[in-house]
Amino acid sequence: MVRTGIYYAAALVVGGLVLSWLARPAWAWPFYLAAAFCLYFFRDPERVIPEGPVAVSPADGKLVAVAAEPGGATRLSIFLSVFDVHVNRAPIAGTITSVEYRPGRFHVASREAASVENEQNTVTLEGDGSRVVFKQIAGIVARRIVFYKKPGDRVEKGERVGLIQFGSRLDLVLGPEWEIVVRRGERVRAGSSIVARRRGA
Repeated sequence: MVRTGIYYAAALVVGGLVLSWLARPAWAWPFYLAAAFCLYFFRDPERVIPEGPVAVSPADGKLVAVAAEPGGATRLSIFLSVFDVHVNRAPIAGTITSVEYRPGRFHVASREAASVENEQNTVTLEGDGSRVVFKQIAGIVARRIVFYKKPGDRVEKGERVGLIQFGSRLDLVLGPEWEIVVRRGERVRAGSSIVARRRGA
């Protein structure tokens, strides 16, 4: 469980109790239901991290795009609905070389325009001779992108690195040294779903 969810849930429960005391107990139920949803939304299950020269999904959700990028790279775009786990994980082991936040718009995260125009946090990660980039992208409901790491930090494959709240998108850009093994429309799980294998490894 992400600690933020506990804070939100506690605040909603307190609000429900106050409303129940000032008015009618039945009026507090929407607060209690919202508190239960927060606990569900901020869940953080353990995952089995695959070994070997593979890249794992950095987010739970549905692959809405597998697109060619300049220089022979490939972009995988993952849409996270409010029902998906929103904890983000490192796709490979390595060192974070840059973290760049950019304000922007709040298109529906499943739209292609969200990759370019929406508020986002771009992270560059280098490890074992490869450089990968992933973007935490806010959606129409999400208004807060959280990233736990900073440039120079070493992360392990599948390690928790951040969170996007209440519906979002995550783009992962892999270079030509990676063979993509997923297709558009598939559902993936952060840290445990293999999305690419290192060529020649």
